Amino acid sequence: MEHSKGKVVGVSGNMVTVEMDGDVLMNEVGYVLVEDRRLKSEVIRIRGSQAELQVFEMTRGIGIGDPVDFTGELLAVELGPGLLCQIYDGLQNPLPELAEEYGFFLQRGVYLDRLPNKEWDFTPAVKAGDTVTRADTLGTVPEGIFKHRIMVPFNLYEAYKVKSIAKAGTYGLRDRIAELEDSKGNTIPLSMVFDWPVKRAIDAYAERLRPSKPMVTKIRIIDTFFPVSMGGTYCIPGPFGAGKTVLQQVTSRNAEVDIVIIAACGERAGEVVETLREFPELIDPRTGKSLMERTVIICNTSSMPVAAREASVYTAVTIAEYYRQMSLNVLLLADSTSRWAQAMREMSGRLEEIPGEEAFPAYLESVIAAFYERAGIVRLKDGSVGSVTIGGTVSPAGGNFEEPVTQATLKVVGAFHGLSRERSEARKYPAIHPLESWSKYVGTYDQEKTEHARKLLFRGNEIAQMMKVVGEEGTSLEDYITYLKSDFLDSVYLQQDSFDPVDAAVSKERQSYVLDFLFKILFAKLDLPNKDEARSFFYQMRQKALDWNGTDQSSDTFQTIENEITGMLSEKQTGIEEEAQVLFQSSQGQNNA
Repeated sequence: MEHSKGKVVGVSGNMVTVEMDGDVLMNEVGYVLVEDRRLKSEVIRIRGSQAELQVFEMTRGIGIGDPVDFTGELLAVELGPGLLCQIYDGLQNPLPELAEEYGFFLQRGVYLDRLPNKEWDFTPAVKAGDTVTRADTLGTVPEGIFKHRIMVPFNLYEAYKVKSIAKAGTYGLRDRIAELEDSKGNTIPLSMVFDWPVKRAIDAYAERLRPSKPMVTKIRIIDTFFPVSMGGTYCIPGPFGAGKTVLQQVTSRNAEVDIVIIAACGERAGEVVETLREFPELIDPRTGKSLMERTVIICNTSSMPVAAREASVYTAVTIAEYYRQMSLNVLLLADSTSRWAQAMREMSGRLEEIPGEEAFPAYLESVIAAFYERAGIVRLKDGSVGSVTIGGTVSPAGGNFEEPVTQATLKVVGAFHGLSRERSEARKYPAIHPLESWSKYVGTYDQEKTEHARKLLFRGNEIAQMMKVVGEEGTSLEDYITYLKSDFLDSVYLQQDSFDPVDAAVSKERQSYVLDFLFKILFAKLDLPNKDEARSFFYQMRQKALDWNGTDQSSDTFQTIENEITGMLSEKQTGIEEEAQVLFQSSQGQNNA
């Protein structure tokens, strides 16, 4: 088939203007030929006989008159077995193979096979004569701990008759494993792989469901106070150095999901290198094997071409949707969407579009919304359920949450985990601000009790701000005890030691048990005659509780420390605050039931 060609008539940074000799499509892939290399690009605007293309490589050396070959295909990702354990750039180039073949300095215009051409043990799931439609399972191959479904390509929209299917056995990735026949009698050969455009959401499912089941991260402040639902969306904005990347890495390690996809979108190279070094060495708590066996990493560092940042985000979410079609729960972590937005701003400027706030394009909100809307929990045609949960970090300059990217993100996500410079500098981890953050999802813990705990934190903060003005001596003993209770909750429950083997990841059962126990302290009426004794009491309780957090729940030491805390409380307790009595009664009733 003949495809259009063109010639470069203008170059502006990573954007080239091409005079075409035929028709092209929006988002069509074209190759700019320069210095015996083919530089991949994408059509982003068409005006008459000219098209503007964003080039995903360095544009050094491109000149007027250089030829351009259009492919007739949209920017797409290759889907099939072998995606797990891979480390790609934004164009799905396998980075380890690139480094092995070309050294540490990546070459322009080099595109290797996107999936390893290895053999797989295929087991058929249909037989000749069966009727299938898009996304139906033709067979399975083992990929790590999962059964990878070999599906009817998503771009085949009719009903097809299975003309032939391979017998159980070992086949190469690109070997023919099935033949389908359409309504006109045409034969369609299929292998284990197919392409899908990255900017088109995969919609080969029966229905979308409302996210309702919590995604357990084993981070107390998230699971209890600001939960995320399976198939939901959340964002983590915060200033540089507040712990966004660390929080994402801990989440990817401990979240109760099947597959984790990390999109390092314009992230600093040092942080990406740290991720690449650590992940192969991390042990997956679910399997006892390497965490990389259920992870895909898409790298596009800040030192790589800016245009490829957009491609990396869409490549990641398309791979996530693909595994969702196998009834798996996928977590996509994008770090950082601010740098993706900066790439959009740069390209918008080169297109001479009318700028919006802070020179970001006027369509910034709609693009960010379209990305997060690709999350969701779906029921597949066979009745099984799969989900894609998207968590994106935002890096607002100076920690200003009023800037456009943060505000555009907050309009579409279901949970907001705002990181605070003040808390990070105070070595409080995670540095999620408990008073500014929020969630629209239902967590694993009783919401009424959570609200009472939040009220205590708000009241404690009010007293802390007042004490900055009038001092400790200007505060009543009752208010001071409330402040100490709030600080106790913050130190003992909201903060976690990510280096402690026990405290780094806390099950939802232990979270509920611990918080129920802490409520006895937080809502107890205490006989503390002065501030010195109150301060001493809570400092001792805090140290005991921190030791308790680092102790295995099944050990004798855990029960011993709990008994010691109970003994210390019983010496000072005179009753229970009235507002908490109903909570304790309902909790006692549930326990008895």
